[in-house]
Amino acid sequence: MNAGLHTSMVTVPGARPYAFECVPAHTALVVIDMQRDFIEPGGFGEMLGNDVRRLAGIVPTVARLLAACRAAGMTIIHTRESHRPDLADCPPAKRLRGNPRVRIGDGGPMGRILVSGEPGNAILPAVGPVPGEIELDKPGKGAFYATPLAEILRHRGIGKLVFAGVTTEVCVQTSMREANDRGYDSLLIEDATESYFPEFKQAAIEMIRAQGGIVGWTATCAQWEAALGLRATAPAARSGNA
Repeated sequence: MNAGLHTSMVTVPGARPYAFECVPAHTALVVIDMQRDFIEPGGFGEMLGNDVRRLAGIVPTVARLLAACRAAGMTIIHTRESHRPDLADCPPAKRLRGNPRVRIGDGGPMGRILVSGEPGNAILPAVGPVPGEIELDKPGKGAFYATPLAEILRHRGIGKLVFAGVTTEVCVQTSMREANDRGYDSLLIEDATESYFPEFKQAAIEMIRAQGGIVGWTATCAQWEAALGLRATAPAARSGNA
C-alpha cells in the first residue's frame, strides 16, 4: 500500500458528468454480485435464457480494479445476492414473479439457486475476496437493504464509494441510488459493470450521470487507475459505451 496515496486526495478528471474526487482512505470499492450463478454457463442467469458471456467479459477488468483499489489501501466490499436455505428472506413477490421454469431456491447444476452456501452462490475466484475484505449477503437488489453495510461504512469513516459488478441496471444501480439517498458520492466504473442487455446498461449509465450526476459519476477503469497513479496492466474489457 502507498501510504501517501492512501490519505491524499485523488481526482478523476475524465469522470462524467465532471471530475470525481476522493481520498482512498475514506473510500470503499463495492463489487456487486460477481457470482457463479449469474456469470458462468449453467447458472441461474443462463437458465433464464441470458447470454452470460457479456458478464464474463468484465471479469479481467474487475480483477484490475480490485488490484488498483487494494494497492491504494481502500476498503473493499463484495456482495452476494443470496437467501437463507428456508427462503424466509425471499418474499413471494420476488420468487414467483413471471413464469420461469426455474425459481430461486430450486435445484440447478450448481446447487440450489441463490441460496447461501451453495456452489453457484459463490463469487468467482478470479474476483473473489482476499483476507481482510468484507463479504455481504444481501436478500434484495440493493446492497444497503437488510444488510449491515451502512454501519460498516460509518464505523470505517467511509464517505465515498466506487461501484462495479452486475447487473448494471438492477443491483448496481439500485445500490448506487440507495447510497445517494444516504449521502454518499458514488463513482461507477463503466467497463467493470455489465448487463445481459447492452441497451439497459447504456440507459442506466446515462441515468446515473444525468442532470449533473443525479445518482453519481462514471469513469473507466483506466481513468481510475490513472487517478491513483497506477499503470494499467491489461486492456480493459469492452464496455460498449462511448
